[in-house]
Amino acid sequence: MNFLAHIYLSGDDDWVKIGNFMADGIHGKKYLNLPETMQKGVLLHRAIDTFTDAHPVFRQSTKRLHNPYHHYSGVIVDVFYDHFLAKNWNQYSDESLENYVARFYQSLYDNYELLTERTQHLLPYMVEQNWLVSYQTTEGIQQILTQMDRRTKNKSNMQFSVNELVLYSTEFENEFTLFFKELIDFSINKRNELWYL
Repeated sequence: MNFLAHIYLSGDDDWVKIGNFMADGIHGKKYLNLPETMQKGVLLHRAIDTFTDAHPVFRQSTKRLHNPYHHYSGVIVDVFYDHFLAKNWNQYSDESLENYVARFYQSLYDNYELLTERTQHLLPYMVEQNWLVSYQTTEGIQQILTQMDRRTKNKSNMQFSVNELVLYSTEFENEFTLFFKELIDFSINKRNELWYL
C-alpha cells in the first residue's frame, strides 16, 4: 500500500496517521524514539505491509507486471491501489478527498518538529504538487511513477507502467476492491490490538 491507503487505514488519530505515513523511513527499533501513539502507527504500517505482500489477490496483481518490471511490480501495484482508493474515495469516506488530505497536511505542519528529516524534506513537494489528491487521475499516477523512476536512475521503467494500468484497469480495480475490503478489517483489528499493548 502507498501513502493514501496507509493514512486512511490509520483511523482517526493524527499521530497514528503520521507514524504510519513516516514508517518506511524508520528502520529497526528507531521508532521507539517517537511518542507512543506514533509508534503504534509505525507498527501498524509494518503489519499492513506484511499482510499485503503475502495476500494472494495482491500477488495476482503483481504477477501481471512481473515480466516487464520484475521486483518493482509490488511497488507499482501499491501506487495503482492508491489510485483506485482515490478514484473511489466516496465509497470509503463521507468526507471529500480534498478536505481529508488538507487536514492531513495540516497535521504534518502542526507536528513538524516530530517528523523525521526525510518527511520534513518531502513535505513541501508533497503539498505543493498535492500528491494524495493527484492519485485520482491517470496523469497524476504517471507523474508519481515518473518521479519514482528517476530515483532508480530510470532503471525500473516504472513510468511506463501506466500503460498496463490503462490496459488492465478493470482487472486491477476489481482486485483492489476485493483486497481492500479484507485489508480494512485487518487494519481495524490490528489497531485494536496495538491499542491494548
